[in-house]
Amino acid sequence: MGTPVKRTSRDIRTANRYEVLRQIIAESPTSRQELAAATGLSLATVATLVGELLDLRMITEVGFEDSAGGRPRGLVAVNSSGGALIGVDIAETYVHVELFDLGLNVLARAEEDVRAGESLPEQVVGHVAAAVGSVVTQAGIEGARVLGVGVSVPGQVDRATGTSEYAPNWDWHDVPLLDLLTEHIAYPLYLDNPLRASAVAELWFGAARGRGNAVVVNLGTGVGAGLVLGGGLHRGVSNSAGEWGHTTMVLDGRLCRCGNHGCVETYVGARGIMLNLREIGPDSALLHPDDQTATIDALARGVAADDPVARRAVHETARYLGAGVADLVNLFNPEIVVLSSWVARTLGEPLLHEVREAVARHALPRPLAATEIVLSPIPTDPVCLGAATFALEGALQAVGQKNGTRTTPAKSTTRARSRTTAPPS
Repeated sequence: MGTPVKRTSRDIRTANRYEVLRQIIAESPTSRQELAAATGLSLATVATLVGELLDLRMITEVGFEDSAGGRPRGLVAVNSSGGALIGVDIAETYVHVELFDLGLNVLARAEEDVRAGESLPEQVVGHVAAAVGSVVTQAGIEGARVLGVGVSVPGQVDRATGTSEYAPNWDWHDVPLLDLLTEHIAYPLYLDNPLRASAVAELWFGAARGRGNAVVVNLGTGVGAGLVLGGGLHRGVSNSAGEWGHTTMVLDGRLCRCGNHGCVETYVGARGIMLNLREIGPDSALLHPDDQTATIDALARGVAADDPVARRAVHETARYLGAGVADLVNLFNPEIVVLSSWVARTLGEPLLHEVREAVARHALPRPLAATEIVLSPIPTDPVCLGAATFALEGALQAVGQKNGTRTTPAKSTTRARSRTTAPPS
């Protein structure tokens, strides 16, 4: 169990450096004055941090803009060629990897299927190593340019030790995942969870950008909610916040992989949707019993073709999902709820429409009136994008350590240790 730790001056400087670079990536080109206004930092502090980022070649000077009657303002922009970041999305049925430049533009992608019976840690690590090697080769970059690899694995993780503490989809317990990956990957590695990765991706580039309070609902094989509260990522005391998929929706309901009955995941995750479909149309050609992706794809096509079984299955799924989302609206009073991950992306607008109607039936009027419910607008894999930002955060923290403030010996594999992924409010 984690305990509150007072932030040091190094922590604060790392967070400020991270926030300035985040603003530059989002708003390139921009001036130091605009950065100060956007971050709330003093102009002197921004000027110092911009100087550090220029020295690191993460950003570059790109000219000047006129100011009202004063001297022209110097503009800075992200130096896309100044380094590369890799994001890894480990899921139950696949490992997806994307390589980004420093502007967080995708330069290469690779995917490895994880088949049934291939869930041993060593097997999953092999898939990750193969996909990481593939994107580096595709992009044609030198290994030295890779600043880090962010790795997202479902379940509960300990960021400080790089341990997958509990992954119910594979029944993993206390797997030293980063140590295993270090044997195959030479770059600095940073471990976290897809709920946090998706939330950060939405904060940086998606529907939650500029929002102080947001919930990002991950709909895949597993289900969970990334929480943005007070402008920052909410992790909880033990980095376990957001396990909404394992809250109880139906007393004595369907058996969940976590061992409990009636969890949200068993009704709105990919497996739960397949059960919904099976109950409605046991002999439906839409159902592919051994293939989640094929079933969800078939449902989406069926809804588009006005197939009554498909429409009813999506309606039933949305009834459950809407009730669960209404709980999140009532609990957290967010400005926005974002439906993310591959199930939400595949079922798209028909699911969104049904969910909005279901939420309206269950949520309290006042918090509902303040909440938007939308699909994620991010065109790439949001988990990979968020995982890459973890690597960026780690790279910026390592800068402070190299500048003489390291308190522990250097290791071949660096693990992210800061307590926030999004900048503090």
